[in-house]
Amino acid sequence: MDKRSWIDLSQDAETGIESIRAHFQGHAYDPHWHDSFLVGVTEQGVQQFNCRRVRHLSTLGKVFMLEPGEIHDGHAPTEDGFTYSMLYLDPHWLERELHALFENAPSNSQPGFADTLSQDPRLSVAINLAFRALHEGDLRIVRQSAVDNLLGALTGHLDWRKRQTVDPRLPLVAQVARDYLHAHAFEDIGLDDLALACGVDRFRLTRAFKSAFGLAPHAYLIQLRLAKARQLLARGESPAQVASALGFADQSHLGRWFRRAYHLTPADYRKRCSNLPD
Repeated sequence: MDKRSWIDLSQDAETGIESIRAHFQGHAYDPHWHDSFLVGVTEQGVQQFNCRRVRHLSTLGKVFMLEPGEIHDGHAPTEDGFTYSMLYLDPHWLERELHALFENAPSNSQPGFADTLSQDPRLSVAINLAFRALHEGDLRIVRQSAVDNLLGALTGHLDWRKRQTVDPRLPLVAQVARDYLHAHAFEDIGLDDLALACGVDRFRLTRAFKSAFGLAPHAYLIQLRLAKARQLLARGESPAQVASALGFADQSHLGRWFRRAYHLTPADYRKRCSNLPD
């Protein structure tokens, strides 16, 4: 990470929402995905990223919205870099809240974002208000009101989709491989194990997987482990415990991947989210 880049993160204990404000110059992050819904606002500069096979440019006041599992990267194409504020929304929490607050939410469906970028000023203001209330630890009633206002603003950008166990847009071999990785995420599996489970050779498997998800199987597996690492660290587990539980070779191995993905050490992330000492 460029020495001029920085990141400030906290987590709301009641909702589990993470609030992140960051500034990047040059390369921000490699292609990756999150297990949360991401909603944020670009505060300054040009935020360039690839998502849904499209290159996006988010500028001052624009809202960006990413669904769980969507591959994206980040880059600052201008010298002054970019700054953004962003909220990580847990999918189960978001769906529960939407169904509780809005009775017209379709049954047997799950929410998604209709677009990746928006210039909706109402949504931009709602994100900023919710960010400040959560990030600064405002009164509980203020935080709840700001979050409810955010949910109301988001409903105009939701695309409710019927729940499907199989995604018709993706090749079956890629879906089988993904399911296998999720089921064996913390085991020392190899490409040959994955190929055998899918009934194809390793080369066809890797090509199909990269085409479907934008990452090689090994990179996807690392993302799975890092997503779980965030959860465990936020609960207060030590980096050494997390590394051992999730199949990393040791604490330093976890640390290298974690810093590369999130620009924070596991210990720093744990401290910010759990308020526990290193």
